[in-house]
Amino acid sequence: MRVVIIGSEGFIGQALVARLLRDAPLGEQGLPASLITRLDLRMGAASSSPRVRCVEGEFGERAVLARAFEGGVDYVFHLASVPSGAAEQDYALGLRVNLQATIDMLEALRSGGLHPKLVFASTIGVYGVPMPAVIDEQSVPAPSLSYGAHKYIGELLVSDYGRRGYVDGRSVRVPGIVARPSTEGMYSIFLSNLIRELAAGQNFICPVAANSPSWWMSRSCVVDNLLHAAALPARVVARQRSFLLPVLRLTMAEVVQALAAVHGSEVSGRVSYQPDPALQAQFANYPPLHCPYAEQVGFRHDGDAMALVRRALD
Repeated sequence: MRVVIIGSEGFIGQALVARLLRDAPLGEQGLPASLITRLDLRMGAASSSPRVRCVEGEFGERAVLARAFEGGVDYVFHLASVPSGAAEQDYALGLRVNLQATIDMLEALRSGGLHPKLVFASTIGVYGVPMPAVIDEQSVPAPSLSYGAHKYIGELLVSDYGRRGYVDGRSVRVPGIVARPSTEGMYSIFLSNLIRELAAGQNFICPVAANSPSWWMSRSCVVDNLLHAAALPARVVARQRSFLLPVLRLTMAEVVQALAAVHGSEVSGRVSYQPDPALQAQFANYPPLHCPYAEQVGFRHDGDAMALVRRALD
C-alpha cells in the first residue's frame, strides 16, 4: 500500500499524512499504508516514521515525479494547487500548477504503466457564479474563475485517463474547508478566519452579510471523504468519476450562533458585518446542494453546525 500525497504540506495534506500514520485503512482491502511519500514544493519538518519519505520540488517536473513514483505506487492523492485569488492574479502560475502540472503528473503515471488509484481534489469553484437556484449532481459546471476552470479540466482528464485504464481516477469537489490558517491569495479565507478568530476571543469584521449562506466542511471531514473516495469500488466509479460532496449549508449567523454555544455567548458581540460585493457574489450566496448518489455511496458532511465548529478547531 504505497501512497503518494502531492501537496502533502498543505492544510489538508498534513492532516491526511497524520491520519495515514495512525493506520487509517486504505482502499477496499482496508490495509494501512506501508510507504507514504510526501511531495511538495517545500517540505516541512521531517518525519521520524520509517514509513515516510520526502520528495521536494515542483510536482510537474519529470525528475521530481520520477523520485516520487520510484518503486511503484498504489494510491495517489493530488491535493496541490495555487488557490483561487493567487491564480486570478497570476494567470501563468495558476495555469502551470493547476493544469499543466496535473497533465504532467497524469502522463508520468501513464508512461510508467503504474495504474494507481488516483484521488483528485477538485473544487466547488467549477460551478462559478451566479449559481442556479439548486446545485445537484446534474448541474453543469460553468467556472467563473481560472482556478475553477483549470480544476474542471483536471476532472475531465482524470475521467478520461480512467476510462482508458491509465489510472483508476476519481475526483471530489471540495467546498470551503475550515479553519485554515490565514493564507494569502485565498479569497474564501474569511470563512476560516471567522471561526478561528472568534473562537480565540478576537473581534472579527465579516466581509459578507450575516444572512449569507455558504457551504462548509471541516478538515477532518474532508480527509474522511478523500479516504472514502480512494476506497470506492470499480462498480461505483464506472458510473461516474466526479463526485459532489455533501456539505453543510449555513449562513454566517448560524456559524456564529454555533460558536457562541461552544465558546460562550459573548462571541456574538465580537462580530460585525461589512459586506464586500465581490466576496458576497463569489462565496456567500450558495444555493441548496443535493447529491443523493454521493450520499448513497458513502460520502458525508460534518453533521451539524456545532459539530462543524468543534471539528474545525481540532
